[in-house]
Amino acid sequence: MVDFGFALKAGPAATAVHDYIPHLDRVLPHYQAYFKSLWMTDHFFWDMRPTHEAWTVLSYLAAHFPAYQIAPIVLGQSYRNPALLAKMAATLHALSGGRFIMGIGAGWKQDEYDAYGYDFPRPGIRLEQLRDTLEILKRMWTQPGKVTYHGAHYHIVDAICEPKPEPAPLIVVGGAGDKTIGLAAEYADWWNMPDANADIYAERAAFVRSACEKIGRDPASLRLTWFGRIAIGRTPHDADVRGGTWTKHNALHGTPAEIVDQINLLVSLGCDMFMTNILDAENPDVIDMLTRDVLPHIT
Repeated sequence: MVDFGFALKAGPAATAVHDYIPHLDRVLPHYQAYFKSLWMTDHFFWDMRPTHEAWTVLSYLAAHFPAYQIAPIVLGQSYRNPALLAKMAATLHALSGGRFIMGIGAGWKQDEYDAYGYDFPRPGIRLEQLRDTLEILKRMWTQPGKVTYHGAHYHIVDAICEPKPEPAPLIVVGGAGDKTIGLAAEYADWWNMPDANADIYAERAAFVRSACEKIGRDPASLRLTWFGRIAIGRTPHDADVRGGTWTKHNALHGTPAEIVDQINLLVSLGCDMFMTNILDAENPDVIDMLTRDVLPHIT
């Protein structure tokens, strides 16, 4: 079965800063038959555009939209102490009735790190930090009693996480690099690939399977997912106008029939979960195309 998640905007429009949740209240009912989860990006700013902080949004969403799972796509591991993050996740998972999914990655947006005073080490170090974070999350959610762990970069001593989340949140590791995929194979329930066309996705999905086999994991136990934009139009030109820089190279883009073909091709490659940011999601024509001509036709 193919599932869909609704990926939220990073923030409100500059001309309507108080319309973020009302916008979702208007939009989501049109798509609720097809979308089971809400996904929020984890960024502090995009130039001067209004941008909301992810964890605050997720906490609000969990209470405001009780019918949906809620998740980040994906957290930058550097932005929150790993032990505190484990505790935050356990709390939100409990209060939401088990609806939280932990999406996490190594982080990449250096201007945010610099502006907010975070160190921005080289990629290899950030991946080592991600490994420590994943280990701490797993241990604090599942290991009885006090938890001690001394990693390459993060350390905890007699850390307590009570109550334990039952069951533990699913973990999604997002990223396309070989080492990131290796961490997904070792720790994650789902692997996520952002902004990829089918050719790139096929090559990376094959590497995911190889990484699982290398450590003796059944590749079928690691769910393959995709995150990106949908730019839909009645004609290719309409899709181009709506998509802007989001094209067939990095998004689901085109007429309804073309997007059905693009999604089904990714499904044939093993992907069965799509976290989608629908461009112009409140437009009645977009709603009509997706809910009548696209989503019911995914095989």
